[in-house]
Amino acid sequence: MKLIEIDEQKCKRDGICASDCPSGIISLKDKDSFPEMIPGGEAACLVCGHCVAVCPHGALRHTKIPSKACPELIKDLLIGQEQVVQFLRSRRSIRQYRDKPVEKETIQRLIEVARYAPTGGNTQLVEWWVYTDRNDLRRFSAMVVDWMRQVIETVPPTSLPPYFPRILTAWQSGQDTILRNAPVLILALAPAESATGMVDLTIALSYLQLAALPMGLGTCWAGLVQRALLQWPPLKLALGLPEKSPHHYPMMLGYPRLEYHRLPERRQAKITWK
Repeated sequence: MKLIEIDEQKCKRDGICASDCPSGIISLKDKDSFPEMIPGGEAACLVCGHCVAVCPHGALRHTKIPSKACPELIKDLLIGQEQVVQFLRSRRSIRQYRDKPVEKETIQRLIEVARYAPTGGNTQLVEWWVYTDRNDLRRFSAMVVDWMRQVIETVPPTSLPPYFPRILTAWQSGQDTILRNAPVLILALAPAESATGMVDLTIALSYLQLAALPMGLGTCWAGLVQRALLQWPPLKLALGLPEKSPHHYPMMLGYPRLEYHRLPERRQAKITWK
């Protein structure tokens, strides 16, 4: 079976699929021919789905991208510019969570959305590790605190982040100032051989945090956990990460305890026109 098949009854021979193929492996010889894959094109195919998505006639079939898994765009679901701006500006980093678990099915739906994030060369190598055990999450927070104490003992005070002492003081008073009592910790990771691993998983996590909003969920990038993972082997071992695993980033997830009613301003963009 060919990788790409053309329904000659539907094809208008407009060459759209050939012009949009990122790898340039679809050819349209002339106006009387139908599109076809160039010799050896199968090996260069990115399986990105551009050819399937761009054909307005539904005339192209890709054996690795089944048509049943590629629904048509629903025009009524398209959002306008003002909706996009409000949606993106309404995202907040959530640091107060309700004492309510997040259903496994909901987390699964979030990851199903996030897997559509672009990856370098369409490699799609991002993996997802999900931690929901409250005892484990508390233990991870405590290990980050241990790392912070070790940093304080070994680094000159002038080199310490100013918030370190406040975080430790709050922890000692019984507050979880690391994972903020979030009921879920999601870790996105990519293998060491992935040249764009950190970029890929960062984009995927961005998709996930935006998809969480209409589900009533909130997220926060767990920066302290990430820093500890890079410097504190016991934490990496506790989370089950391989010793040499450079591409990873954790994110908290849960139902927000508070609601937000305004869209705070940010710094003006610094743009240099060349």
